[in-house]
Amino acid sequence: MARITKKRTLAAAGTLAVAALALSACAAGGSEGESGDTLKLWHYEGEDSAMAKAWNEAIKVFEEETGATVEFEQKSFEQIQKTASQVLDSDAAPDLMEFNKGNATAGFLASTGLIADISDAVDEYGWADKLAPSLQTTAKYTEDGVMGGDTWYGIPNYGEFVGVYYNLDMFEAAGLEVPTTYDEFIDVLDAFVAQGITPLAEAGAEYPLGQLWYQLALSQADRQFVNDYQLYENPVDWQGPELTYATETLKEYVDEGYIASDVSSVKAEDAGVSFINGTAPIFVSGSWWYGRFVEQATGFDWTYQAFPDSTLSLGSSGNLWVVPENAANKELAYEFIDITMRPEIQAIIGNNGGVPVAADPADITDPKSQELIATFNGILDNDGLSFYPDWPAAGFYDVIVQQLQGLVTGTQDAATTNENLGAEYEEGTADFR
Repeated sequence: MARITKKRTLAAAGTLAVAALALSACAAGGSEGESGDTLKLWHYEGEDSAMAKAWNEAIKVFEEETGATVEFEQKSFEQIQKTASQVLDSDAAPDLMEFNKGNATAGFLASTGLIADISDAVDEYGWADKLAPSLQTTAKYTEDGVMGGDTWYGIPNYGEFVGVYYNLDMFEAAGLEVPTTYDEFIDVLDAFVAQGITPLAEAGAEYPLGQLWYQLALSQADRQFVNDYQLYENPVDWQGPELTYATETLKEYVDEGYIASDVSSVKAEDAGVSFINGTAPIFVSGSWWYGRFVEQATGFDWTYQAFPDSTLSLGSSGNLWVVPENAANKELAYEFIDITMRPEIQAIIGNNGGVPVAADPADITDPKSQELIATFNGILDNDGLSFYPDWPAAGFYDVIVQQLQGLVTGTQDAATTNENLGAEYEEGTADFR
């Protein structure tokens, strides 16, 4: 355990480094309640985001029902990440804050005792009943900070997943239908290539090429593979059928013209914009693009669906509500969390382009949002959320980008790519196994 703690301290230094940043209040809600109590709340969602809209309403409800005041400070993601270790170990800690899920972030805070074990509150308020098992994984950690443990350290309010965006106008013009099976998906790719169209908007200089690679592996995998890869339950076979298929198939996608030959230099923004502009018929990426596409991809009709013929999909809960161990008003924090889990607050997330975790489907009135949430709920029903390929080890995101660039440019073959990925994975996860 000592080796693990040392490793985690070093690995988290880049994301949780102590930094002397001034933390200033941006807003405060309401007036002093009868109780005189104050809930100090931090989060980093933009004012126009689905989450902020929902949580602003939750603040109003909280103040009306409790008589307490919410002292809200909007932080940037970077502020919270860089100052967490310092601030949470002091009297300046908030009572409740949004924090990133995963081993190197919330897991690190849990392992160092900076955020509270909230298991009793989970039992008291019944939050576990509202969260699917794969959503619970990122909220529960072991004593060493590895997700999927037995102890609750956070509660997610929303979710996210990777699926496939389809430009329906381009499909109609090409005389094609949205595929429902993987064989049909390949037929569609071939048909677009035959018409001189590169079908997949992709980016190899950063995500989402690694997401497509991991999704291909998941299409051949089961939950045990995910547990081995993400939770270190058993060794991962980097020359096994799941990862071999993923890497070989991704190279075939480039060779067949499904992905542009210059993909290694393309960034995620460029790939997303190519879909928005109507120049690419298919984009495999996350639900976090959904709201932007609703606003900007208005020149054509489009849809978003789970990857065909795959029970497992990339995705997870969204970020977590966590309660610092030094919080002055933990009970108020729990009351606020509970309000954000109410159907009427969850519906605000859902009707504004977000993916709620505990909404009543009847409360979602926007047709596009209904489609998005129905797809997400279908993945949850199959216990399909399978996290992200870079999560197991600090810095593994950059490794994946670099190795897949070598693959798609032809400087290395699939076996070498997997060998290199496996070596970095083994080194990065050695102290967790």
